[in-house]
Amino acid sequence: MLTFFKSVLFSAFIFTATFLNAQSNSINVWLTNKDRSALFQQQASLAFNVSNNNAQTIVIDDSKTFQTMDGFGFALTGGSAMHIINMQADARNKLLHQLFDTTGNAIGVSYLRLSIGSSDLNEKVFSYDDVAGDTTLSHFDLAEDKTDIIPVMHEILKINPHIKILGSPWSPPAWMKTNNDTRGGRLKPEYYKTYANYLARYITEMKKNGITIDAITVQNEPLHPGNNPSLLMVAPVEAEFVKNYLGPVFKQKNIKTKIIVYDHNADRPDYPISILGDAQAAKYIDGSGFHFYGGTMDALTDVHNAHPDKNIYFTEQMVVQFNNNAEDAKKIDIEWPVSNLLIDAPRNWSKNVLFWNLAADAQLKPYTDRGGCDVCEGAVTIDKNNVTYNLAYYAMAHASKFVRPNAVRIASNDVDSLSNVAFKTPNGNKVLIVANSSDADQTFNIQYHHKTTTAVLKAGSVATYSWK
Repeated sequence: MLTFFKSVLFSAFIFTATFLNAQSNSINVWLTNKDRSALFQQQASLAFNVSNNNAQTIVIDDSKTFQTMDGFGFALTGGSAMHIINMQADARNKLLHQLFDTTGNAIGVSYLRLSIGSSDLNEKVFSYDDVAGDTTLSHFDLAEDKTDIIPVMHEILKINPHIKILGSPWSPPAWMKTNNDTRGGRLKPEYYKTYANYLARYITEMKKNGITIDAITVQNEPLHPGNNPSLLMVAPVEAEFVKNYLGPVFKQKNIKTKIIVYDHNADRPDYPISILGDAQAAKYIDGSGFHFYGGTMDALTDVHNAHPDKNIYFTEQMVVQFNNNAEDAKKIDIEWPVSNLLIDAPRNWSKNVLFWNLAADAQLKPYTDRGGCDVCEGAVTIDKNNVTYNLAYYAMAHASKFVRPNAVRIASNDVDSLSNVAFKTPNGNKVLIVANSSDADQTFNIQYHHKTTTAVLKAGSVATYSWK
């Protein structure tokens, strides 16, 4: 009998070891080719073995860890929500599951950005209190958001109740500004406290509607007063506003929502560095937000190195496929957003990546007059109940589906023409995203714990590799 049990235990051990070995050797591959022959499609699995070739090697080292990721996603603008809520229920449900579910072929978006008041991708400009002089905010009302943003968010939260939400204001109410206009101008000093209470009120009112705002930025693009709506807010003013008004109001009201400063291009790292250098302001600040319409991504690392106790976020980038001719329409320019945003932002300490924006119609509407974006293609194009999936959708899928919240970035080496970034997820999966930025097909190796496999990427193509 003892011999029998030993035999059974030995057989079970061999089966388990074989299963685990097979599991750890199998690498799932999801591919998008520049020529559209594959659009975020799963490929035949690869297997770790011993490769003997002279190809470049991407080495994954999970003993070296960096920042913890919050998630990947899009801006859910008022215009995006307007198109989505106008769909029939079954079509809307199908789209939202495709975007926010984590099962099957859905892409598992885990982070959204909402505008506090209108952005330039709304049908019209509004704030939550347009009654001049209402310093008590007695007329504050989320009415405009209740027609689209809030009901869409309720449906999203049923699919993913843990999704993180960032709120960003484009402008205070016009009556709080020096030019009494929704576009440009500065916040009047006599309304600093009122505006701090306005932002706090937004968070508490959204909470009453079942929506938790994880973080806010103080001002979208504070150095670009040309949008409608917009506001000019230079660094010393933002520091004063956070230090003496917004931070104390959050503390007084016991609001735990994170405060993120800057929220603008990578060409001005001095802006957040200067604010974080003010200890009395910094004590209220979680980190800095960046866009990539200017500058270089290593500016994020400069800010991290100057203030390593503060977090880095990537809060906006328009991702658009420009089809200027018939040949352009045959391609998908997938390498640029994957390499420059989904890879480079995390490699420079960002905890998230957000694309601008989620949805538009075929005419790229809505957008506001006097400065709204008329070239901002959505990740999806919505025509009544019909949906077309665009460049931003396919690019985002390569990260959002696999790099789940609380994944940790791990080390991977720089390789010529093969931009890459690696993560370890909470369930132990390793994820490697690779983009071939060259004009030639690339054969390369992936090495992990002294095991190696060989992969091939066509010119301008990207792939995500995942294994236990």
